[in-house]
Amino acid sequence: MTALDFYFDPISPYAALAFEQLPQVLAGHSVAVRYVPIFLGAVLKAHDNKGPAEVPNKRDWIYRQVLWQSHRLGSALTLPAIHPFNPLPLLRLLWATAEPGQTPSRHAVETVFHHVWRGGEDAADPDRLQRLTQSLAPQQDPAGEAVKTALREATDAAVARGVFGVPSVAVGERLFWGLDALEMVRACVEGDPWFDGPDWDRAAAVPSALPRRPS
Repeated sequence: MTALDFYFDPISPYAALAFEQLPQVLAGHSVAVRYVPIFLGAVLKAHDNKGPAEVPNKRDWIYRQVLWQSHRLGSALTLPAIHPFNPLPLLRLLWATAEPGQTPSRHAVETVFHHVWRGGEDAADPDRLQRLTQSLAPQQDPAGEAVKTALREATDAAVARGVFGVPSVAVGERLFWGLDALEMVRACVEGDPWFDGPDWDRAAAVPSALPRRPS
């Protein structure tokens, strides 16, 4: 059985679409997936990077492309009433649904993604958040220090592993970023011989003429 880690933040529409597509992509393969919520804002800060929605023209394009991808994939995804928003309450709620030392279930993750990306409502609305919390019946206090620590440690561990954005899928020591990388994930799980060739490592060895930004 192949172990995969799926890193995500519910603020990301690409993560929502990748989450939906993952079972189809991996169908017929023996895999175990851990769903790991991480705070994208902290990941971007660690890499001195702007969020995609912080660049106005890029923000508009992302929404158009996401809606196109949703249409192409037959997904029910819709844009929330306000985006971006503060995802921390949702991230902490997800960690609160898991037992200490464990990660959230696929059901909990799916419920949160639907909360954000279906129906076109405000994902941060307090009344909706309260109803979502009641429906998920978390085992821990979402506002408790143990949950905050779990989210912070998961995010730090993801950055240390090389994660720079979401969705990211880890297969062993290899990281795959983005919705469009799911075909590569499947090929890796299937043992495609390309991954034993030189190109994977060669890509990281190409020199750059630009000054290196501080990490």
